Formats: sequence, C-alpha cells, structure tokens
Amino acid sequence: MSVHSTVGVTVSSEGTALIPGRLLVEVLRSLDGSDVTIKSDGAELSIASEKANFSLRSLPKDDFPKLPLASGSDAMVLPAEAFAKTINKVARAASRDETRPVLTGILVSARGTELRMVATDSYRLSVKTTDLKDSVPNDFEANVPARALQELSRVVAEIGAQEMSIEFQDNQIVFTVDRLTLASRVIDGQFPNYERLLPDAYDHEIKFAREELLAVIRRIGLMAQRNAPMRLKFESGSVTALAQTPDVGEASETLPVNYEGDTLEMGFNPQFLQDGLESIEGEDLVLKLITPLRPGLIQGSDSDEGGSFLYLIMPVRLNV
Repeated sequence: MSVHSTVGVTVSSEGTALIPGRLLVEVLRSLDGSDVTIKSDGAELSIASEKANFSLRSLPKDDFPKLPLASGSDAMVLPAEAFAKTINKVARAASRDETRPVLTGILVSARGTELRMVATDSYRLSVKTTDLKDSVPNDFEANVPARALQELSRVVAEIGAQEMSIEFQDNQIVFTVDRLTLASRVIDGQFPNYERLLPDAYDHEIKFAREELLAVIRRIGLMAQRNAPMRLKFESGSVTALAQTPDVGEASETLPVNYEGDTLEMGFNPQFLQDGLESIEGEDLVLKLITPLRPGLIQGSDSDEGGSFLYLIMPVRLNV
C-alpha cells in the first residue's frame, strides 16, 4: 500500500527530503505553534515553530520507491461515502491470517448500478450490496487488501469527500480522494465462490429486535472467555443465551421469540456473532437456522435502504 498526498504551503525554494515518517509526525504533533517552518540542506531537515527547533537527519531520497499515481485515464468516479460505508460493513469478516493471503482481502466488484463487497475468514462471511445512483462505465472485480480499504474509508471520513475515483494500473488499484492518492496491490489467487456457501433454504427464521439481542450478546459474552462459545438455546417461544468459562463464571438470559419446534441449541463465537449484529441496519433482524452444525444467516428483516447485507456465521461444535 502507498499513499501520496499534497497540501498547500508557502514555498520560497523547491526541494525534496526523505524523513522517517513516524518521527516526523510525533515532532509535528508536539509543536505548540500554529505555523511551522521547514528547511532542508539535503543532509538534515530543520523544523521550527514558536521557540522549538528540531533537526532531523535525512535519508537518501533516491532510495524511496516510485509510487503509482493516478493518471486520470480510464478512471471511474464513485460516491465516496457509499463506498466507505460498504467497506465498513464487511471489513471485520476479512481474515488476518497472512498464510492465507486471498482471505485477507475484500472482493470488490461493480456492475451497472450495483456495488458489492465480500469478505470471509472461513468462519464467517459478509456480503454487502449497495445501489449506486449512476452506472459504472466499466464493470470490474478485484480482491483488495482489507487493510488498504479500511485506510481508504478512514481518509474519506476525515476529508468528508463526496466523490472518489478508481483506476487500475498493472497489478495495482489506485484510489484518488481530493488531494490524496492511495494505491494498493491487487491480491492474486481465486477468491472463494461465496455464493455456494449460502444455503438455499432454512428451517427456522427467528425475528429479533436488533438492539435488544445485541445487548444480551454483549452482556452474556462477558462470561465467554478463553475461546468459550456462546450458546443459543431455542425452545418454543424463547431463546436463552448462555456462556460459561471454567474458573471464571457463567451467565444466561432469556428472550421471547417467535420460535416453534423442537429444542435447538447452537454455539457461536461471541465476538463473531456481535460483529454481525453490529453490522445490521434497522431496528429488526432475522436469524435463519437449519441445524446445530449448519451455518446461520443474519440479515435485516428488510433490506438496507439502497442495498442489502448478509452475514453468514459458522457454528461452534458444542460439548454436551
């Protein structure tokens, strides 16, 4: 990933300096003055503000790599806020396991007026579809590192940008937001065929008030430590959330629900379950289930305004 940005300054003479980034940021944050003066003689960078003066050793500028920059040709313009919100919906489901690089990315695709992003770590799957006002000029699909897209989302929020552009250069995808350009490599390899992971039908569809269920999961999840699962026990007219960690404690809470049928008890990773609930928009959600060993599906009782969201979560095998 690379970032290139410009800012307006008063320049008395042009020049280039390569400086350790983290140290430079810490120095600038520590200054009291509203203005800063920077000078470079090639070997050192001098920073002055109010009564403070710093001198930082420069690095050989020729050692800095050449960054991919926006060319403007074949660039596609998309609404920045909608793009960023779509990233935030699915990013939590992307894997952090670098031994499986394909799963550390988010599959980004656009066709017509539909923007879709998909992420999975093989334990859960997030699919967010967003409707665009205008059609994209060219259909595209790319597996982009989740870390790069999360940084892009942060930049969009910080700048408050209305539009952003995307273009492809060799194995790079280049995003431009205002005066900032963020480029990232595209991940090679076959992204899982996620559509095959979605069951065709479910035996149970249970409706919940989102905030009520989320509050229960957060509370009871406090007792699900050391990788202990969250148990959901469905009985006629109710569901009980249970969590127990040996030598720590246990907790349970029961909610009334529209469940009918035989008792069904399933285990889930409590954090994964909470992530899915937090990603849902609207007041209500539907939890769709089949058997204790088949994945469950979380979705809004009505599609999100301007799109849809699905969150598939694998159950944890319970010890009786």
